[in-house]
Amino acid sequence: MQDFIIVTGMILKQTPIGEYDRRICLLTKERGKIAAFVKGSRRPGSRLCSATNPFSFGTFKLYEGKSSYNVSDVDIQNYFEALRTDYIGACYGMYFAELADYYTRENNDERQMLGLLYQSLRALCAPSIPNELVRCVYEVKSIAVNGEFPGVRQDRGLEESTVYALEYIVASSIEKLYTFTVTPRVLEQLQEEARWYCGKILGHEFKSLEILKSLC
Repeated sequence: MQDFIIVTGMILKQTPIGEYDRRICLLTKERGKIAAFVKGSRRPGSRLCSATNPFSFGTFKLYEGKSSYNVSDVDIQNYFEALRTDYIGACYGMYFAELADYYTRENNDERQMLGLLYQSLRALCAPSIPNELVRCVYEVKSIAVNGEFPGVRQDRGLEESTVYALEYIVASSIEKLYTFTVTPRVLEQLQEEARWYCGKILGHEFKSLEILKSLC
């Protein structure tokens, strides 16, 4: 009798495999980042077809093969449909997913990164929060969650509100991250600081970020 594993998570990316299958990269609460095959998901009418798209969040029923996980069933609770009709928002989302893919590992406790990604995609769907601010928050908090935030730079001549915003992002719970707005000047400074942190700490070329830069 086959043993099944139930995990809760979000699809970061998917890749076509062969004629009918897909391979997904899944960020989960229980097992960190894992890869799994979704057999037959590219066949016309497959019940698993719509559950292999990036941003899909829900529960996944898996079984272990000889060298990989395989998806048996899914229950998707949030497809983030708003991002599927907003090309710019989707590009931000793909960048967030790529950054999460870069930072996370299999069998690590990645619950905070999963929660951060989920809340950040929700914020992208909220018209009251500028995408540029969501990006700043996501980048800074990702670095902080992974224990690499070096502290607010004191020699930058930052406005008091900018310093407060940075300190709030680092210290706040993920659920309360997206509860503030800022002035254009503070947003400009936050963007400059977030770029510096990413360049200094990450030092990585993100393909989706290059696409995003060409659009914004």
